[in-house]
Amino acid sequence: MNSSANAIPIENRQQLVEYLESGSKPKSEWRLGTEHEKFGFTTDDLRPLAYEGKSGIRAMLEGLADQFGWSPVEEQGHLIALLSDDGASVTLEPGGQLELSGALLDNVHQTCDEVYTHLKQVKTVAAPLGIAFMGMGFQPKWERKDIQWMPKGRYRIMQEYMVKRGNLGLDMMSRTCTVQVNLDFGSEADMVRKFQVALALQPVATALFANSPFVDGKPCGFVSYRSHVWEDTDPDRTGMLPFVFDSSMGFERYVDYMLDVPMYFVYRDGEYIDASGQSFRDFLNGTLPALPGEKPILQDWEDHLTTAFPEVRLKRYMEMRGADGGPWRNLCALPALWAGLLYDDAILESAWDLVRDWSMEERLQLRMDAPKLGLKAMIRDRTLQSIAIEVLEMASEGLTARNRLSLSGENETGFLETLFANTYAGLTPADKKLALYHGRWNGSVDPLFTEAIY
Repeated sequence: MNSSANAIPIENRQQLVEYLESGSKPKSEWRLGTEHEKFGFTTDDLRPLAYEGKSGIRAMLEGLADQFGWSPVEEQGHLIALLSDDGASVTLEPGGQLELSGALLDNVHQTCDEVYTHLKQVKTVAAPLGIAFMGMGFQPKWERKDIQWMPKGRYRIMQEYMVKRGNLGLDMMSRTCTVQVNLDFGSEADMVRKFQVALALQPVATALFANSPFVDGKPCGFVSYRSHVWEDTDPDRTGMLPFVFDSSMGFERYVDYMLDVPMYFVYRDGEYIDASGQSFRDFLNGTLPALPGEKPILQDWEDHLTTAFPEVRLKRYMEMRGADGGPWRNLCALPALWAGLLYDDAILESAWDLVRDWSMEERLQLRMDAPKLGLKAMIRDRTLQSIAIEVLEMASEGLTARNRLSLSGENETGFLETLFANTYAGLTPADKKLALYHGRWNGSVDPLFTEAIY
């Protein structure tokens, strides 16, 4: 949506509903958008990157812009992001994690090429600066106090508000990395079914991609500590969203949910205005304390949608948010998993048949157990391992039906191979790293900084 459209004043709730509904697309136009975050560090001492300095995040962004033609984006004189002509962007998370938000692409072959190209560019710029980047779900070595916050206005507001709502919100912001895929829907009914399936199966993705077993240099009792962090971040804007499984679920119901999510900020004239804890409903009525007498524009609603963090998030597309950051193969496997499950109608219904009669209590328990137990978690006398195998077989069948071929004539099922191998072995990526920690690594996480780099 262009900037002039985003400046449209919002007069009523129905416009908010229509905004979400406008994301509906015919199946021929469904795309994949893959995002992933990664931890940077200086190779001589393994420390997280500062913003300034010859080995800082700013130098990384400048190098990417200078050498590979990315367009710089500044805020208050600080370089904070890069844009490309195809719609991709490179942005900064609060603790300096570097994120690629990929372009909208037709298939996983293209996504994997995009990720490979990006990581090659990052390595080209980083190496002369004495920098490297690693794929993990949680910062394995350094404490929160060791991490410098990036100079973005919205992060300052979020930082101050987070501590009022949970104990781990600042860790979420500064010490986690994820990979997610954004997917399209064809109609309200299609959105609802995809949302229900994706939400119910998000613990499966959490287990398959679990890659954060270390905190402050030692095992933490979880295989996905990143996923656990979300359980104590902010109950107003996280979680499994029980209403998604109700008969009332639709665009209107999600709008009502978002209207009840407290605001963080309003962006005006290059400044973030603190509206933390205030109500978008009041904004609609012109009674927002932060901007008395002013009503929102569509961009404000678009911004507000980014401030909720459920396991699946709805904008004009759907975001799968349950997976830890990890190695290159996993960054390609996540879009393959969800495209296989959600982009074929028959497979989508089969996946719904698998989860439709789980109770909300069972879903919530699985959400709590998956970050701790991984593939060993249980639901109804079945291990998550056995469910994951069934889910992967469905995804493989869905990808075969999609029949998106590479230049060499292969379909997208090959991107699931790493997930199949781990699942048949009953091992998450975290389980493998824990075995190394207690074995060859001699109780140290430092080897991660050579063995988990891109």
